Amino acid sequence: MSLDGLGLGGRVVIVSGAGGGGIGTAVTRMLGQAGATVVAVSRSKDNLAEHIEPLAAEGLPVLPVAADAATDEGIATVLDAARRAPGDLHGLVNVAGGAAPATWMPATRVTRADWRDLFTQNLETMFFMSQAVAAELKARGRPGSIVSLSSISGMNTAPFHIAYGTAKSALVAATRTLAVELALDGIRVNAVAPGVTATPASRTYVGDDPDRDRRAIAMGRRGTPEEQAGPILFLLSDLSSYITGQTLLVDGGLNLKWTHLGDDNTSLFLADPSFRAAITR
Repeated sequence: MSLDGLGLGGRVVIVSGAGGGGIGTAVTRMLGQAGATVVAVSRSKDNLAEHIEPLAAEGLPVLPVAADAATDEGIATVLDAARRAPGDLHGLVNVAGGAAPATWMPATRVTRADWRDLFTQNLETMFFMSQAVAAELKARGRPGSIVSLSSISGMNTAPFHIAYGTAKSALVAATRTLAVELALDGIRVNAVAPGVTATPASRTYVGDDPDRDRRAIAMGRRGTPEEQAGPILFLLSDLSSYITGQTLLVDGGLNLKWTHLGDDNTSLFLADPSFRAAITR
């Protein structure tokens, strides 16, 4: 697939949370293929060595940066790297976040520490990275695009994962408000809300079960990191120049599946097999 038509060549894009081998790494690779210079940020030097340095070795314009985007010092390190990168600063992708399996629990068991940790990872990191990049773009008098990862858990209910879901929902609210404040500066702010995606992080608690996926997801399968990266690149590019303040669900139709729909997406209440067969022809 050619990515030349996205108009990202010669532009600098920061990817916060690039080194996990999932969506952030896929975004980094595809941005590099589109000609952007990517400031690829991860807290883990080991993750950068495993997933990002090989991209640079392939000749892609990728600059690995070890920094913690949850701290002011880390953000300063990232902005310094972006200033030194060849090209004009254009965008930011906030991928950093997520939640470990141990964070799944009943709402009655969530502690203040649990709550604050998930909000730091998934909301504060997004906001303060966005704030810093927006300030840099405004100081340079340049337009730009910021794209953050929410989650389907932030667009609906998140039973037994209330802190994560609430943080991702708050990210959507922050996206909308930032979009209004920054619109006249030519800075667009959007989000993508992935459904269940096959990443190294999700494999820690989501096993392979094709039958389950067919029952739960309208398209019958989980997404790939590249299928999340594509919409992110679209929102970064000038192809989406009149879109701001939006959250795009990229979930294969998971949010559309009612609990009473079967494998063929017809209602389980339709007991007559011939009728079910007739309406699906």
